[in-house]
Amino acid sequence: MKNRNIINRLAFGDILRRNAKRFPDKEAVVAYGELSRDGLEKRLTYREMDEKANQFANALIERGLKKGERMAMIMGNSIEFMLSQFGAAKAGITTVPINPVITPKDIEYQLQHSESKFAVVDDVFLPKVEEVLKNEGIDYVTVPISGNSDSETFRDFIKNMSKDEPEVEIWERDILEILYTSGTTALPKGVMLSHLNVIFGCLNIALDGAVIGFVGPNCVMTTLMPLFHCAQQGITYGSAIIPCGKTVVMRGFDPETLLKGIEEEEITFTFMLPTMYRQILEMDLSKYNLSSWKYALYAMTPMDERTKRRLIEELNLTIMLGSGQTEAFPPTIIFRPEHQLMKEGNYWGTPCPFTEHAIMDDEGNLLPPNKVGEIVLRGPNIMEGYLKNDEATAEASKYEWHHMGDLGFFDDDGLLKFVDRKKDMIKTGGENVPSIKVESILLAHEKVAEVAVVGLPHERWGEAVTAVVVPKDPSLTEDELIKYCKERLAGFEVPKKVIFVKELPKTATGKIQKYQIREMYRDFYKVGK
Repeated sequence: MKNRNIINRLAFGDILRRNAKRFPDKEAVVAYGELSRDGLEKRLTYREMDEKANQFANALIERGLKKGERMAMIMGNSIEFMLSQFGAAKAGITTVPINPVITPKDIEYQLQHSESKFAVVDDVFLPKVEEVLKNEGIDYVTVPISGNSDSETFRDFIKNMSKDEPEVEIWERDILEILYTSGTTALPKGVMLSHLNVIFGCLNIALDGAVIGFVGPNCVMTTLMPLFHCAQQGITYGSAIIPCGKTVVMRGFDPETLLKGIEEEEITFTFMLPTMYRQILEMDLSKYNLSSWKYALYAMTPMDERTKRRLIEELNLTIMLGSGQTEAFPPTIIFRPEHQLMKEGNYWGTPCPFTEHAIMDDEGNLLPPNKVGEIVLRGPNIMEGYLKNDEATAEASKYEWHHMGDLGFFDDDGLLKFVDRKKDMIKTGGENVPSIKVESILLAHEKVAEVAVVGLPHERWGEAVTAVVVPKDPSLTEDELIKYCKERLAGFEVPKKVIFVKELPKTATGKIQKYQIREMYRDFYKVGK
């Protein structure tokens, strides 16, 4: 190769090339369930996966994309998602995974803000985004999830392309992907993650997972959470791809499909939300051979003790919690198996090897154990910054630490316990919902005088988006407002319930006190209430 960069570079795409040389014939990825249909990749070894990623990289270059340009990915889970991400990385192209569930307007914003030049789109999402893509002049190929596609497909795109890796100079601080995180403002921020950030984020779970026991070449894991989220990416690439394990790619969570997959593919490790594990426990498990399933990671929300005990006692699972955020490619911290039944409350646990955690007050002073403050981080997995937003980048990196915006403290045993959010982000069913976005929609309704949107504890969703409304007109109904929101917001952003009140609690300066609202209605969704 002409450039010396190849000698000591750290590049995401190189993971596949090296694994293809180490274990060329080892099965790398398997499509399962609805993904195992004609027109889609079904089973690939590490050699085949590397070759197809190279073909995709060469196709991007032949199509005219240049190093550093952006490629949108409007996709759900598939082997093609992983090939697109690795292939773009090999070509020096920055990927922009976009949640396909958000509104066309929000997708348009992310395409425009990222200045995406190309897109890979699941055909099932094309009716939603085709007009936007055409208006933006963005060329695209499709993945035929439905089995039918009138557009150029992924297979068409890479057909006859060279299987050799393209010669592209890639540096560790080059931006690998841009992930949009909703934040607490109306417009989402683009988190720029470099090759360095993502690889070390993956190594966090790889090393901790190896110590716990679920990571290694014999790991067989499955994708149930969306790959367009950093969490599933980090878990997949860190626990299976880097150590040459096997990934069983599923489109999403379906209890029966998962249980069949565990039996047929001998899955050893799962990553799900607590509510998904509860659904599994409701199934007739005697119908399945689940002897291979040994490890269960949960995230996004705490797990109740009853569910923990059932997973441990009935399924003999080793369970753990992973936490983090997009800006610090997760997970950054693990609530380890040995602490699950020993520590009560919303614990995040012990920091991963490459991410330092500390607690800081508002003046930049680091706090001792048992003192509540903001959780701050340092490590090579911390983002390069927010795209086109130097002010927000500077705010997030005050006092030479990355600020999570969450409050917590370390206990006497060195475990981190989460207390609350400094800002009012609602985490519901694995999605982030900015309360201000929902509030702005509701305040535009002619019959609404005031509104506060909060997340209230919910067994299924973790937090349920809940609107507390002061009506202008007494004729206003809950159904009317929810219908109004459904027409203007993504499904997961729509309030589950509307509570009508005469007034909202406020400070002397008129600021709504959301913590009081959360306290007043904390048992609102409790069973039996």
